[in-house]
Amino acid sequence: MTSAPQSPQSPQRPQSPHGPQSPTPSPWSPTPGPSGVPLAHRVPDLAALELLLAVARLGSLGRAARELGITQPAASGRVRSMERQLGVALVDRSPRGSRLTEAGALVTDWARRIVEAAEAFDAGAQALRDRRDSRLRVAASMTIAEYLLPGWLIALRARRPDTAVSLLAGNSAEVAERLLGGDADLGFVEGLAAPTGLDAVVVGHDRLIVVVAPGHPWARRRAPLGAPELAGTPLILREQGSGTRQVLDTALGGLAAPLMELSSTTAVKSAAVSGAGPAVVSELALGDELAARRLVRVAVEGVRLRRELRAVWPMGQVPAGPARELLGLTRDGA
Repeated sequence: MTSAPQSPQSPQRPQSPHGPQSPTPSPWSPTPGPSGVPLAHRVPDLAALELLLAVARLGSLGRAARELGITQPAASGRVRSMERQLGVALVDRSPRGSRLTEAGALVTDWARRIVEAAEAFDAGAQALRDRRDSRLRVAASMTIAEYLLPGWLIALRARRPDTAVSLLAGNSAEVAERLLGGDADLGFVEGLAAPTGLDAVVVGHDRLIVVVAPGHPWARRRAPLGAPELAGTPLILREQGSGTRQVLDTALGGLAAPLMELSSTTAVKSAAVSGAGPAVVSELALGDELAARRLVRVAVEGVRLRRELRAVWPMGQVPAGPARELLGLTRDGA
């Protein structure tokens, strides 16, 4: 009887008495590399390649392990893992030491090039960090720039004496513009919320205070000011775009036309001290004037004039280097 011809696409395999079984691969048989597998899963990592180079140079797995600061069992495990990953034996181990196989010598040559490239990469990255760390550009709204940042920057200089710091002072809108335009690395603003396009963290709180010169009629009044009277009185104010102006306008639901509109806290205080009229100023800025009674605080009721002070940076760009360290200093004191 003649058996039917077998298809060349379906060869018969010897059957085990226990049923079909897959052939047992050699311990060094290459692992199939399906397309789409990331290179990182197919190439040994730098730690393994550095170990292989050390074994080649020192002729001993134990000495290589000591040089790299790992245990000999850990080094042996790392070599075995690399051999499994590549599918070839790399090192012959014996009581007299460790010797590279022919494949191991070839892989070592390749490893040397990879490690040299990694060292060049690391040197380039360090150069970028050095360039970044050599300067810090800070943009801050006036109150923070004048009354908080000097102390923070002195503390930063003690930690990073080689970092050159530049400070750009302006209102909160200008701070946001500089950050979004790439002209500052870190910013600080006052107001109700972080400007659009910026991430933020609260670093402190502040309160706005109504003040007048001692000769002003409000200096002698006993009843607190109400919100309607304050809103309807021409005041010495910061310019539009400042955090102070934003908080006050929002709290009062609108303001009368300003008596004066000035671009710095110092200018607002000076105008109030001269008797020009009432002003609304950050509590942070009034210590000396109130203590010396050059200005008198006027009580206000029915309006919340507390605000948050925020560090800000472009959305999605986490502060790094000296910017991150300065941010940490502000948080330490928050």
